[in-house]
Amino acid sequence: MRNAVHLRLEAWWTATENPDKFSCPDFFVSIQQLLLSIEELHSFSDHSTFTQNIPVEWIESALTLSAKASIRRRRLPEDQVLWLVLGMALFRNEPIQEVARRLNICSEGLASESLIAKSGISAARQRLGADPLQWLFQRTGEHWANERFEGDDWQGLQVFAVDGVLFRTPDTPDLREHFGSGNTSTQRQTPYPMLRCVALMNTHSHVVMDAQVSPYRRGEIPLAETMLAKIPDHSITLFDKGFWSANLMHSLMDKGCDRHWLIPARTNLVYDVVEHYGDGDELWQMKVSPQARKKNPSLPEYWQVRAVTYDVAGKTKTVLTSLPASGYSAESIAGLYHQRWEIELGFRDIKSSMLSNAVTLRSKTVALVYQELWGIFLAYNLIRREASHAAASHGQRAKDVRFKMAFEYIAANLVVMAGAKPESKTGNRLKNLRSGICNLFLDRKNPRPGRPRMVKISKTRYPVNRNAAPLK
Repeated sequence: MRNAVHLRLEAWWTATENPDKFSCPDFFVSIQQLLLSIEELHSFSDHSTFTQNIPVEWIESALTLSAKASIRRRRLPEDQVLWLVLGMALFRNEPIQEVARRLNICSEGLASESLIAKSGISAARQRLGADPLQWLFQRTGEHWANERFEGDDWQGLQVFAVDGVLFRTPDTPDLREHFGSGNTSTQRQTPYPMLRCVALMNTHSHVVMDAQVSPYRRGEIPLAETMLAKIPDHSITLFDKGFWSANLMHSLMDKGCDRHWLIPARTNLVYDVVEHYGDGDELWQMKVSPQARKKNPSLPEYWQVRAVTYDVAGKTKTVLTSLPASGYSAESIAGLYHQRWEIELGFRDIKSSMLSNAVTLRSKTVALVYQELWGIFLAYNLIRREASHAAASHGQRAKDVRFKMAFEYIAANLVVMAGAKPESKTGNRLKNLRSGICNLFLDRKNPRPGRPRMVKISKTRYPVNRNAAPLK
């Protein structure tokens, strides 16, 4: 006999195929109860406590992006597959069948190998596609990254950071052809195909507001330009020096109200000093390059920026900003730029804690690579948001939560909740979960030891021979 989940899913797919003849608001209410319930735990979808504030229309819109609609009765409906992809991010070292079993992901009960084969899971992921995960990540990221907690703002401005990160994929002909690698016009290349990602992160909560993913060859600046509309008014965005672009900075200011930027100065800048505000605080004027004006004719011939110079560990640093000298001191600006490191810590948490330093993604087709990466970012945001609320409830800062310990704690509790009895209350478990996270705060009295940054993957000078015997 078909259970309620099957009937609701079939009704939804029927509504998708015949929107004029069928409307099923009750079904979407059921989906909301299925995914967002805070009363009872019947499956992993039911007790997804970290998404209890996702409006039902977001889930509805995400599922409508599924590549293929079918009214067949399946052991892995699309909503369950969505949470399975999130489970892959939480249990990176586990086979996907084990992830399904641990999280009790199956429409017919316990997900065992007799119910779900590996080929069935792969086919279910292909049916779901990457679009629902991307849409849901971007929609929730925009909402969660704008949540404000006490002490988050810097002089009345929200603080964001933009930076790029690389991931690598398994070395297959299709993935190398699509994503490319760090090769040049010669035969030099990296051992793995690479994909590029540029992220926009709230530096206080560490929630990723948006991210853009592309093949390796696309530059970071064009990816960053697509996210400018997401940046809210009354904010400041911190950039790495690789994002220096007159068009990028002007577009950021022109597309909103009271939106500022801060970026380190490059060593080869040519400028004229227009005004001295104080020691190490000047107004510079620079000429906009002809290439930039050709790309954006609205750019002025010259533009003025504020330059703040300060010393760090005996080295002189200069940052450029759009913040006016009348409202923001040079000392506060110099201290603010240190927050750009928070996005680097976020990338480290993803690669080190979530991926267990296995920066090679596990999926082997182009569509599933994108799906897996969007699932990783969504799972990361879910953990960060839960940690933010836990920190706020205990009067702490969100970025003071130890991510690795919180990640492991939450993943372990998900397994427990997946096997919980129906009478268990998610509200009580959520309360206990957050009370447990309060013990995972950083001890600021003992600062983290400094470690030099290292390049893990570098280009080879010679063609890669994949058939060569290993060195002994």
